[in-house]
Amino acid sequence: MLDARFFRRWLTASTALVDREADRLTELDSAIGDADHGSNLQRGFAAVSAALEEEAPGTPGAVLVLAGRTLVSSVGGASGPLYGTLLRRAGKALGDAPEVTPAQLGDALRAGVAAVAQLGGARPGDKTMLDALEPAVAALEDTLDSFEAARDAAEKGAQATIVLQAHKGRASYLGERSIGHQDPGAASSALLIAALADAAR
Repeated sequence: MLDARFFRRWLTASTALVDREADRLTELDSAIGDADHGSNLQRGFAAVSAALEEEAPGTPGAVLVLAGRTLVSSVGGASGPLYGTLLRRAGKALGDAPEVTPAQLGDALRAGVAAVAQLGGARPGDKTMLDALEPAVAALEDTLDSFEAARDAAEKGAQATIVLQAHKGRASYLGERSIGHQDPGAASSALLIAALADAAR
């Protein structure tokens, strides 16, 4: 069973990974975006960690809702609303349960990913964060408690965006010139899933 401490551990691990990889994320974004993805997420997840320290929500759902709300209010551009929607929708799906199973987390993340797809009007193959999140959630649903499988699927999905042409977001303005570059949103989404695997160790 996964309790609020697990979810706080997941987000703390996410903050550490984003902080470590911020320069790489910004470098990826400089090729096909605004060159601010790493710094924006770094600021946002630092704010999430601070908010969790201050409020210490007592349920998994409350942890995710607070994190999502904080990201929306502290991250500029598209990243804040998208990541905020992912976590808030997943948190709402978990409800007020004090503990949840990995299967329930998978279902909640599925709801979060669907909300992201609706908000951004994107689908897998469009060279967005969905290309990492969709296979990660599918792997989690298939293997239930194997967060490592979800991590590997997310990383593979992020790497697969290199050969894709962007059809959504700022990168889509580049047309065929977006091919050959990894999508920064997919890369950061893979970090979020890697942090989930770290938290489960």
